[in-house]
Amino acid sequence: MESRCENCIIRQYNSLRALSKEELKKVSDARILKRVKKGEALFEEGQKLDGVFCVRAGVSKLSKLSTNGKDQIVKLASKGEVMGQRSVIAEEITNLSATAVSDMEVCFIPKEIISNTLNTNPYFSLEVLRHMAHDLKEADDVIVNMSQKTVKQRLAEAFIYLKNTYGEDKNGFLVLTLSREDYANIVGTATESLIRMISEFKKKGLLKTSGKKIGIIEERKLKDLVEGF
Repeated sequence: MESRCENCIIRQYNSLRALSKEELKKVSDARILKRVKKGEALFEEGQKLDGVFCVRAGVSKLSKLSTNGKDQIVKLASKGEVMGQRSVIAEEITNLSATAVSDMEVCFIPKEIISNTLNTNPYFSLEVLRHMAHDLKEADDVIVNMSQKTVKQRLAEAFIYLKNTYGEDKNGFLVLTLSREDYANIVGTATESLIRMISEFKKKGLLKTSGKKIGIIEERKLKDLVEGF
């Protein structure tokens, strides 16, 4: 029963909270629950989407391929977020790719359901606009960070964000484990440079590592670095 949209608390995090019980029933009857393995793509840049993806569990990276053939990760989408909304509503091909960075559960909601509800429920339309406006604000912040902060500052900020958003395990390592290449694609640098920076942070006592795992030792000093001190 909890997999029904009517009983799912995750919708409180997104625009689906504006739907009536009857509308939620229609969404629930039409949606398809999908399990996605770590490393699998949910959709590719340039694809035409037939619906949106509501994240029930796990994390996806949203990335764009640059002209030099390198991925730039622009966002991590986790529980409660809806992916593909802009593409479906604008009836355009996707501007980003979505790939699972952990095992995921997502609900695929067909385009027709979204379009019909937008036409009949103004509260839902307003919620969708609010979430898209929030995404635009996040995109603005990414642009400012890329242009005004050094790579080291962006990396320190990424570690703090991952700790605050996804937490730490009992040994003090970040719960969400990303590859070194993913970190490089988040901060916009070569993987080799990223590895050198992590080594430098370790030598300064800011971080600890164990295999792919990374733990924060001196969060205050990382924050000082982000702020330019």
